[in-house]
Amino acid sequence: MTDDQKRLLAVFEVRVRDLLDICNRQKQKINELTCSLESKDKELGQATQTINELNAKCDSMLTARIVSASEQEVKSAKKRLSKLVREVDSCIALLSK
Repeated sequence: MTDDQKRLLAVFEVRVRDLLDICNRQKQKINELTCSLESKDKELGQATQTINELNAKCDSMLTARIVSASEQEVKSAKKRLSKLVREVDSCIALLSK
C-alpha cells in the first residue's frame, strides 16, 4: 500500500468514526425526545381529564344556579307585578276622583 493510499485510508477512518459519533449522538437525542414526548403526552392526558372533570362540575353548578335563580326570579317577578298592580290601582283611584 502506498503512502497516499494509507493517508486516504486514515482520513476515511477518521470520517467514519466522526459519522458514527454523530449517529450515536442523534440516537441519544432521539431517545431523549421520545421520552420527553411520552411525558408530555401523559401530562396532556391528565390535563384533558382534569378539564373534562371541571367542565362537568361547571355544568352541574350552572344547572344548580339556574334552578335556584329561577325560583328567585319568579319571586322577584311576582313582587314587581304586585307593585305595578298597586300603582295601576292608585292611578285608577286618582283618575276616579
